[in-house]
Amino acid sequence: MKIVIIGGVAAGMSTAARARRLNEAAEIVVIERSEHVSFANCGLPYHIGGEIEDRAQLVLQTPQTLAETLNLDVRIAHEVTGIDTVRKTVRVRELNSGREYTESYEKLVVCPGAKPIRPNLPGIEHPRILTLRNIEDMDRVKSVVDSGIRRAVVIGGGYIGVEMAENLRHRGIAVTLVEIAGQIMPPLDAEMARDLQYHMEYHGIVLKLGTAASAFIERDGALAVELNNSESVPADMVLLAAGVRPDVQLLEGSGIALGPRGGILVNAHMQTSVADVYAAGDAVEVFDTITGEAALIALAGPANRQGRIVADHIFDRNSAYSSTQGTAIVKVFEMTAGGTGASEKTLKRSGIPYRKIYIHPNGHASYYPGTNAMHLKLLFTPEEGKLLGAQVVGYDGVDKRIDVLATALRAGMTVHDLESLELAYAPPYGSAKDPVNMAGFVAANLLKGDIDFWYAEDYPEINANSLIIDVRGAAEYETWHIPGAVNIPLGKLREQRDHLPKDQPLLLYCRVGFRSYLAHRILVQSGFSRVKMLAGGSKTFCSHHRTPLCTGRPGVPFVSHAEEQMAEKSKGSCSA
Repeated sequence: MKIVIIGGVAAGMSTAARARRLNEAAEIVVIERSEHVSFANCGLPYHIGGEIEDRAQLVLQTPQTLAETLNLDVRIAHEVTGIDTVRKTVRVRELNSGREYTESYEKLVVCPGAKPIRPNLPGIEHPRILTLRNIEDMDRVKSVVDSGIRRAVVIGGGYIGVEMAENLRHRGIAVTLVEIAGQIMPPLDAEMARDLQYHMEYHGIVLKLGTAASAFIERDGALAVELNNSESVPADMVLLAAGVRPDVQLLEGSGIALGPRGGILVNAHMQTSVADVYAAGDAVEVFDTITGEAALIALAGPANRQGRIVADHIFDRNSAYSSTQGTAIVKVFEMTAGGTGASEKTLKRSGIPYRKIYIHPNGHASYYPGTNAMHLKLLFTPEEGKLLGAQVVGYDGVDKRIDVLATALRAGMTVHDLESLELAYAPPYGSAKDPVNMAGFVAANLLKGDIDFWYAEDYPEINANSLIIDVRGAAEYETWHIPGAVNIPLGKLREQRDHLPKDQPLLLYCRVGFRSYLAHRILVQSGFSRVKMLAGGSKTFCSHHRTPLCTGRPGVPFVSHAEEQMAEKSKGSCSA
């Protein structure tokens, strides 16, 4: 058996390594266009920023080590220029010498990955306009950064864009980030990404949202990025991070079919439309776990699993790939943001009914030092409460909650299942009621009718004919309150409830939702039928409507007990 693999990073090397473990006799050839194989491409920004000092740490294997340990024939700086699926050969060019040759195969595995989008704009070929895909790109970017540049523009606010913006700031560079969408991190919903936006601005990054580059101009030896809003941003370097697309040019004339999104069409066993040809990684189309729609989702975890499935199927093991739910996470300075499953905007676009909740639990027990409130959003079906998606943004404990929620979503769990999950607890790591449990409690309360929500995006329209009641303490109210709200602290609500109108909608809110929940229960059990509480409290409101409390720096955590007393002691320091 001779297996030829095009591409030697995540999917390709996963295929090669698994194939060798399954069959010692197979001839396995890996052809990689770059000068490096099996490198940690997710770590590239952190070497540029200095977090990973040793460049060698990113090069996980070499052709020599792979030959010694797995008996693989790995050829770097070799590019496949064509595929003949009838003769079962590939054309290869040795980049350093220009020599061309033909390589035969019995099984072909196509893992070319995705390439950065370079928009067709005036000046795009300027030598200081760079992309980041491999080790060679990293070396070029780092060389420019090390030369002492002062200003950089990052085009694109996705994962690579925000990571590069952070790492360039770590190097003392003034950074402007340009994103065509009205938010950074488009995979997240806008209000969840806004927490990161405030945090990036707090760290000095200038964000140009809802705009795009229109041209790159060199003036007096300096580079300027012209925006479509008529602004001009000077730069010593531009980093293009405007997204990626499947690198499938080499498939032209091969007969290998592409899917509706422009990626390689594969079945559950990662087989293409051509016999004995497989594909895996960022270049293939997958099915979205929630919507069932074809999708392009460039993530290392799915790529590695797909490569393993390819090798299994080649050697008659019945492995299959089901779908991709898009679980991902990003670090931005002190903050972390992650998501899994569908976003709210995806559910709306796909016409999938849903309900949602927001909560702000601490990363671990509030009395143990080093925690802050996180922002957790949960999406679920309106009837049985089956999980559809989750997003978490915060300072500590975000990763473990995303992983638990991703596992629960993959298992088809409901919000009621989240209530009963038994999760590890000790004060430095969590709470007796873990944030995942709390999300289940609140969502279940909503489905059971124990609470009813109003949402920040409905303001100010929802204010018509309604009475907004702020149930926080007087000091919090004086620091900031929703315009038009009256202040009735929770502790005084029972004595003042008889003065409230029963024929008018009452819209309650507090800091994170706990006190307004108690107020909601008091009023509903006192005969008030038109009562709603603000989902996520003023902290979520801040993510829709910027207030003086939205500073982007870690705030003072508020716990469910003694919230009002803490607020009185912390007057003026309750930043979001």
